[in-house]
Amino acid sequence: MALLRMRKFPDDTLKEPAAPVKNINGNVEGLIDSMVQTMYAAPGVGLAAPQVGESKRIIVLDTDHENPGKHLLKLINPKVVEAEGKIVWEEGCLSVIDYTADVERAAHVLVRAWTPDEKEIEIEADELLAVALQHEIDHLDGKLFIDRISRIKRELYKRKLKKLIKEGKADSVSPSTVRI
Repeated sequence: MALLRMRKFPDDTLKEPAAPVKNINGNVEGLIDSMVQTMYAAPGVGLAAPQVGESKRIIVLDTDHENPGKHLLKLINPKVVEAEGKIVWEEGCLSVIDYTADVERAAHVLVRAWTPDEKEIEIEADELLAVALQHEIDHLDGKLFIDRISRIKRELYKRKLKKLIKEGKADSVSPSTVRI
């Protein structure tokens, strides 16, 4: 296991839809283990394979950062099969430097996925888990949370990011809170 390099917006790999995983093998399990370590080190609530440069439909999540590992989810080829209601949640992202915004999502979701031990599971989720699942599955579809905010807010963020990059501060900004 190793910590993986996090891709940051505007990296083009974050805009590409990820490929479905066809075989769950040692390489997939090794990637998942490294993703888990990278997520906890970041610190993050979730991480999708495209965020570490891997075009695979894999996400890891742990919404209980007080008890790491207790509620850890490792999901392969996850998809939202049902969604209802609306919730607005302040989101941040490990791949979006120094920015959070309110995003509207489904309040309740049913997600179907495979586990590393090749079992198909369904997860019903509300609140933070529902938001985090949708956020990470968006990454698998080549979307970031900033794609779900107004064009004006997105443009303001892009200007702020350009300034951080120009000043050489983009890589030194660490999250002030745990990110999805």
